[in-house]
Amino acid sequence: MSKTVILTGFEPFGNSEVNPSILACQAFDGENMGGYSIQAFEIPLVFNEIKEKIVPLLEKKPNAIICTGQSPRAMLSLERVAINIADVSRTAYNCETKPTDEILEDNGPAGYFTTLPIRKLKKSLEKNNIPCEISNSAGAFGCNQIFYHLMHYIAEKKVSIPAGFIHVPSLPEQVIGKNIPSMSLDTIKSGLRIILQTLIDELESNK
Repeated sequence: MSKTVILTGFEPFGNSEVNPSILACQAFDGENMGGYSIQAFEIPLVFNEIKEKIVPLLEKKPNAIICTGQSPRAMLSLERVAINIADVSRTAYNCETKPTDEILEDNGPAGYFTTLPIRKLKKSLEKNNIPCEISNSAGAFGCNQIFYHLMHYIAEKKVSIPAGFIHVPSLPEQVIGKNIPSMSLDTIKSGLRIILQTLIDELESNK
């Protein structure tokens, strides 16, 4: 039986022509890592399309899934919790939607915790000098939305796999003239490789 790890990243949004999350994920698409096939998928930053894109990927029954997205933070952020709300005050979705206090799943709980081994991931990243943190807020925009839909499906279907969300920083070329931190794509990809390797080691050790 084939073993797979799915990665997702978002399409560009706002005034940017690139999104480091999908660029980093695509670098691993088709790679075999420790016997696991890495598959990367781009998710549209469109409010009514995010759930319909993530659910079919889960129906592929991967061994693990990591969703990623861009943030204005200075480091890789391993998100701990997804909340059942969409609330956008600044940048709109690419469909120009700006939901306010909108519940994502009517029958869902207030929040879900990640099932990724975030402490182990953080330790591995730090050992390799990759700036990182454990974050307790994924926001209330598209990144939190896909994270919540992901964990809600897993909970409803009683699927036992590592799953969660990671924010990556902006690229240097995206922050010119702005007071926003950035990280090179090579460093982001190095961090994602470490995350994948650590996660796959964890999957194998739990057999």
